Amino acid sequence: MSKGIKTGIIGSGSWATALAKILTDNGKRIHWWIRNEDTIRHMQLRHHNKHYLTSVYFDTTLLEMHSNLSSMVAACDQVVLAVPSAFLEEVLAGLSPDALRGKKVISAIKGLVPGPNILINEYLFNQFGLPPEQYFTISGPCHAEEVANEKLSYLTFSGIEQAATQEVADEFGGSYLQTIVNNDVVGVQLAAVLKNIYALGAGIAHGLEYGDNFLSVYIANCFREMQSFLEKYEQQPTGTGAVSAHNYNASAYLGDLLVTCYSLHSRNRTFGNMIGKGYSVKAAMLELNMVAEGYYASKCIYEMNRQIGAYMPVAQAVHAILWQQLNAAEGFLSLEKGFI
Repeated sequence: MSKGIKTGIIGSGSWATALAKILTDNGKRIHWWIRNEDTIRHMQLRHHNKHYLTSVYFDTTLLEMHSNLSSMVAACDQVVLAVPSAFLEEVLAGLSPDALRGKKVISAIKGLVPGPNILINEYLFNQFGLPPEQYFTISGPCHAEEVANEKLSYLTFSGIEQAATQEVADEFGGSYLQTIVNNDVVGVQLAAVLKNIYALGAGIAHGLEYGDNFLSVYIANCFREMQSFLEKYEQQPTGTGAVSAHNYNASAYLGDLLVTCYSLHSRNRTFGNMIGKGYSVKAAMLELNMVAEGYYASKCIYEMNRQIGAYMPVAQAVHAILWQQLNAAEGFLSLEKGFI
């Protein structure tokens, strides 16, 4: 990306705020779409997001904040998507079909578009005609809270063209943020979706008072299940996505799975912990006050897998607990003897 590239961020949650911090810490001036005008006023006055990562203070001379999405997108050469996948269609609904023409889109979303159950790049191609080479995706392992505290973190950037992907990644690299580049656009997106489901299940296990010994076996089996799903997925038509050889031992696969299952910063693990302790889904949502992508992902993957046919007992159990009112203890009891 050349120096004059104008970047916009869509979203104002914890991950969007962390990405804004990374870019502005690197001296980049950004456009930032924030739905709530009161949040914009607070940011202008107090220099921080009052709802998420409140310890992060911004040099507001580097921020041009917008409440109108169309005008923000029009002002940018590239946009970062950082809204929950369940709300992506609603957020982008007001954009014209040619709004993204000639722009790069960098997805920081770790989910599928519910309903059609498709990857973000497929949705953007269908809705806006976004060419595959203009799409990039960001994956972990990386928690927003550790970015806020400037603890060394890693982000994986995936795109079809190596040089263009490296150019995007270079904008984000810094003293506390290392970047990794690959061309596994489809694989790392699906891995990010699946690890959220498994992290939610890890939280359920913790809430049910399973110990570390069980959790280690649980994660090993989730990792095997993830590979099985991706291998089956590759046998299906992949739309506009690019499928390359997956390095399952890389940070975007094994690393992200581990940190999301173990970390106390993981909202999916926290959400699952509440379910394991007996909270209803609605009560857990209210208590968490943030979107746990694994909740929506569990339904999407369940529906996708009806056609794909991968062996996914863990993902199926999590889906049944969240969406079919299966008792959590019974669901995990059914998993115990099937693990290897």
